[in-house]
Amino acid sequence: MQKRTVAIIAGGNSSEREVSFKSANGIKSFINSDKYDTFIVSIVGKKWEVKLSQEQSVVIDKNDFSFTLDNKKRVFDFAFITIHGTPGENGILQGYFELLEIPYSTCNVLTSSLTFNKFFCNNYLRGFGVKVPDSILVKDKNQIKAKDIVEKVGLPCFIKPNAGGSSFGTTKVKTEEMILSAIDLAHKEGDEVIIEKLVKGKEFTCGIYKTKEKTVIFPITEIVTKNEFFDYGAKYNNESEEITPARISYELTNRIKRLTEAIYDILDCKGIVRADYIISEKEEITLLEVNTTPGMTSTSFIPQQVKASGLEIEEVMSDIIEDHF
Repeated sequence: MQKRTVAIIAGGNSSEREVSFKSANGIKSFINSDKYDTFIVSIVGKKWEVKLSQEQSVVIDKNDFSFTLDNKKRVFDFAFITIHGTPGENGILQGYFELLEIPYSTCNVLTSSLTFNKFFCNNYLRGFGVKVPDSILVKDKNQIKAKDIVEKVGLPCFIKPNAGGSSFGTTKVKTEEMILSAIDLAHKEGDEVIIEKLVKGKEFTCGIYKTKEKTVIFPITEIVTKNEFFDYGAKYNNESEEITPARISYELTNRIKRLTEAIYDILDCKGIVRADYIISEKEEITLLEVNTTPGMTSTSFIPQQVKASGLEIEEVMSDIIEDHF
């Protein structure tokens, strides 16, 4: 059987670029090299190139997403998108690959666009009975007063980019005086800012993927951090403890898994998706956000959950690819 050629697409135009490249290296190490030829494709602005080594790269032909190597044109059979942020998480690349009829690893254009917008996604899911934090969408800080924000969501609250991840630009705001500067910080990451009511409880996250043949819901991870919240340092600088499977009851585990699958289906998700939650002392489950291109470094949640499930990460990667053929 001839090997399929897989593009692992990383980079992007947001502060999550370096995290994306780490995820790409992780995915490359996870994919079975006996079955697939893999190439990391860097997309940064208008610069699209295949990274052959640290020093060597070749340009991607955007007309058909091909490249030339040793005087031979190479085309990709599959695109594994691991850009966290624009243009890989918000539907832009998905639309490009739809036009070229190249199968890809993530949700479709509509779902990617919706889930990338935290405010719209959470309020859409609220209509299906999913509990989400109360929130305010801010486009221009001059159109809203700090005291009005306090009245609507209270203090402390979270102020963060409406479209972004890895906690870049996120602030836990404790006083009214902090609000405007926190909005300014979030605005550095995007045009829209979401202000969310603080939900007290412990953080948990659950990964899932579906193929034509099966549904796989991974063991749940419990997140314990000494920081104010699960910020960039907690995520990437070992400033948190991540426990998989989570230390929760069988009943609560099943509730979280059922909710994760319901959200996956409501949004018509594809590929590997991760849902993040806050669980209160009364075991009320509040959805924080849906991640359609979750981190895939060796220490990220999904690889941890795959290991805890007893599955092989190579098998999971093959499932995602082969489901399209």
